[in-house]
Amino acid sequence: MDYYNIYCTLKPGVADTDFTDGLANYLGKLQEDGRIAGWRVTRRKLGLAHPNLPEWHIVVETEDMAQLDRAFQAAASRAEPYEGFHHAVNSKVESVFFGLYRDFPDPVRQRGEEKF
Repeated sequence: MDYYNIYCTLKPGVADTDFTDGLANYLGKLQEDGRIAGWRVTRRKLGLAHPNLPEWHIVVETEDMAQLDRAFQAAASRAEPYEGFHHAVNSKVESVFFGLYRDFPDPVRQRGEEKF
């Protein structure tokens, strides 16, 4: 499983539930269409986090890089229905950064033949 991590802050004046409703519509559509395996959204609690981490954390789960690429293709198409859903989320955030992680060790990992 691959995990596309998104960290962001909401623009001033954006209601938290407007953001999460838009996120549920967008990522729910991608999941319904088989472009992602799952997702979750979390919010910093009690101010406990490294000072460089924004308040919001979204994790998008994909079975593999091919599925993640299909999700990116939907966003990059800038066509409906994805464009409207994407805009409803993207227009509400700022200070965004991303990271891609995977389960480890990889399921294909062999041991004993490593050169480094």
